[in-house]
Amino acid sequence: MSQQGAPQSRPPPTPVTSAVARPPAGPSPLPKPSAVRANGLAEKISGEFRAVRIEYAKEKRLKLTVAPGEIRAVATFVKDALGFDHISAVSGVDWISKNEFEVVYFVGSVSRPGLEDFIVAVAERVARDNPVVPSLIEVWPGADYQERETHEMFGINFQGHPNQGHLLLPEDWNDLPPLRKDYVSPGR
Repeated sequence: MSQQGAPQSRPPPTPVTSAVARPPAGPSPLPKPSAVRANGLAEKISGEFRAVRIEYAKEKRLKLTVAPGEIRAVATFVKDALGFDHISAVSGVDWISKNEFEVVYFVGSVSRPGLEDFIVAVAERVARDNPVVPSLIEVWPGADYQERETHEMFGINFQGHPNQGHLLLPEDWNDLPPLRKDYVSPGR
């Protein structure tokens, strides 16, 4: 027993060895990712719709741009024939130098085994002076609020959408949509 206030003895420190544990030799590195799935999907889509332009095909991504007026037909094919049944996002892009807007639907699959990690981006470009595209809420009901947000932020009209009223901006907003490149924020 130690006396109160007396220092307690400790065992001497264990010397550190310089040997570094090396992991055992394992399998060779994984092969580089390939776009096999994307290319197969791209062939199916372009075989059905000749005017579709494949923007890129990567390991887990495929982006296609459809001809004006074909987005609903292509979207229905992507959902029903290919199994992309989940809308992840709807976005707008302002290509001000080209005088165009682009609407992009990002869709995935929750029901088709082997496609859970794959995203297809379906895009359509429209003129900035008359930005109208068909609504796709009949294809993917989850696009409802995202189309409303894209309408509000870019001024793109979704033909057939049941409610394009204000969602995020104040009710009395009367300026350009704030994500357009020609919008100038007050006070700047």
